[in-house]
Amino acid sequence: MISRLLILLDYSCTISLVMRKKQPSQKEELPTPGELRLLQVLWRIRQGTIEDIVTASGEDPPPNYKTVQAWLRIMERKRQVDHKQEGRAFVFRPLISRGDVHRLSIRHFLARYFTGSRSELLMELLSDERISGEELRQLEGLVRNRRKELL
Repeated sequence: MISRLLILLDYSCTISLVMRKKQPSQKEELPTPGELRLLQVLWRIRQGTIEDIVTASGEDPPPNYKTVQAWLRIMERKRQVDHKQEGRAFVFRPLISRGDVHRLSIRHFLARYFTGSRSELLMELLSDERISGEELRQLEGLVRNRRKELL
């Protein structure tokens, strides 16, 4: 009887976890400038303890240990990083990629400055007198490749 109850409880937990994953994701937030600096360090070193992150930041003076620790906790709540315990130390790793942050940044930028219009942004880029011939060729190639993908 007890084993059946444990199985039922375990099954119930599994269902709620699976159902939670299927719910719409929480509002995507851009990392703050401080969070972005920590993510950039983590992307470079892949994973590390708070001490590893402070050291790898390369900042002079280095960021405060307690500040980095507080930011990482906030970032965990936002699901930007995760940690595992190794001995007494917590080893942090990024949960979002550079590409995710780039895409989210562009979406926010488009919504804020170009009413969500990609073509308005592209027209603005193309009308900039500082665009080089090489950049134009690269853009043309990207558009051509994207068009082929869609057909």
